[in-house]
This record gives sequence, C-alpha cells and structure tokens, in this order.
Amino acid sequence: MELLALMAFAILGAYIVKNREQQRRIALLGSALGKYQIEQLMENLTEGYLRWLDEKDTDRREQVWGVLQGTEQALANQFNSFVADFSKIEAPLAQVSKLPFAIPYAQPLLPGHRLFDARKVFAVHARGIEASANNALDLPPKSKAYMMTAELYLMQHTCHWFCRSKTVASARLLSRHQTPYQQVLDSVSPHTRAAYEALVR
Repeated sequence: MELLALMAFAILGAYIVKNREQQRRIALLGSALGKYQIEQLMENLTEGYLRWLDEKDTDRREQVWGVLQGTEQALANQFNSFVADFSKIEAPLAQVSKLPFAIPYAQPLLPGHRLFDARKVFAVHARGIEASANNALDLPPKSKAYMMTAELYLMQHTCHWFCRSKTVASARLLSRHQTPYQQVLDSVSPHTRAAYEALVR
C-alpha cells in the first residue's frame, strides 16, 4: 500500500512539474508572438484559399487572389520579425527535446543530438513562408496555396512541439486540420523539408 502511495505521489509530482515547465514555455512563446497578428493572418489566409477555390466568377476569383497575395506578404513579414525577436532569447530556453513525449526538465540532461534549437527551426519556417509567398518555385496558384498551407501547418506544429511535445503537436495537427504530420512534411517545399529534418531528426 505504501509503495502504491509513493508511486501515486511520484506520478502526481511529475505531472505538476511537467505542467509548470510547459506553462513557462507557453508564456515565453506567447510573449514573443503577442505583438504580431500571425495567427489571425494564418487563419485569414487558409480560409481565403478555400473561398478562392470555391469562387466561380473569374473576375471575383482574381480579386480574391490579389487580396490573398497581400495577406501572404504580410504574414511572411510578420513571421520574419517574430523570428528576429525570438532569436534573442537565451539558448537553453530555446532547446527542445526530440523525444516523442514531454519529460520534465529533460533538456539539461539530454545529449545534444536529442535536442533541437527552436530558434533555428523557426528561421527555417520563416524562409519557407517567405519563399512560398514570393512563389520562388514558380508554382501555379492552386499548388502555391497548397504548399503555403503546408508551410504554415508545419510552423504551427513546431509551436506546439516547443510548448508541449511532438506527440501532442502531431495530435493537434490531426485534430484541427485533419492532416497527419507526415503528410504536412511531405507537402512543404523541398528546401524547407531538408533544412527542417536536418535540425529535428
């Protein structure tokens, strides 16, 4: 009975410590994102792509696409500014465990190859979003919209991974967007995928 009680207290203690650490990470990321409208622009863009695809009138379709291009540029600019701000945080605070599940205060104990630097990964996302906004691959509009959506979903996955864990991030991606993590990774630009995997794998 005493052993069960000790185990219960240990599990409860680990849960509390894990939640405290995650709340600190959420606050850190939130403070960096708070001055920007990145989430709202992302929502406007992804919903706008759907409206554009459903639009039958050619003139109206072109008008909607023009608005979306402006939103893409605004989002790319704001995310670049966020990355510049986030790059100023201290290195230990930017370290993220590559393990699937969150382990309280694991970062100081894990070897370097089991960690990635969120500052570098966010910089990869910034380059990918900007390249997609500028249509660096010269894609047709529908393919461009698809790739930009994937770039944004992968960036959002990194935000959740930073705050929680890879498993939670992947579950949220599937729940919110009905899209598996691997499908998103396969759908971003080859440059984003190569740079991203070099950091997080």
